[in-house]
Amino acid sequence: MADKPLYRVRFASGDKLYELYAHGVHQGELYGFVVVEEIVFGTNAGLVVDPAEERLKSEFSGVKRTFVPMHAVVRIDQVEKRGTARIVELDGKVARFPSPIYTPDRTSDS
Repeated sequence: MADKPLYRVRFASGDKLYELYAHGVHQGELYGFVVVEEIVFGTNAGLVVDPAEERLKSEFSGVKRTFVPMHAVVRIDQVEKRGTARIVELDGKVARFPSPIYTPDRTSDS
């Protein structure tokens, strides 16, 4: 059996950019959301512990899947091997879309 594909998902939340690694990424049942599931973290087998990854691990502990708004996704890449999950302060480096992706037509009478 072949290994599952691995994805690096980068998305903005508040004033931070999250970078996660996951085996499952797809369009969700909820309109306008991307589902990220089977999030992968390091094993911590060594003596060196990365505080950034530990922070993410505790934030997503017990999370089976997370629904990320489509407009918050910066990039999704399929990668060969896992890097370090991290959170980066944006400091105004990433611009947001000015409005929701879907805007209902308010001119119709139906």
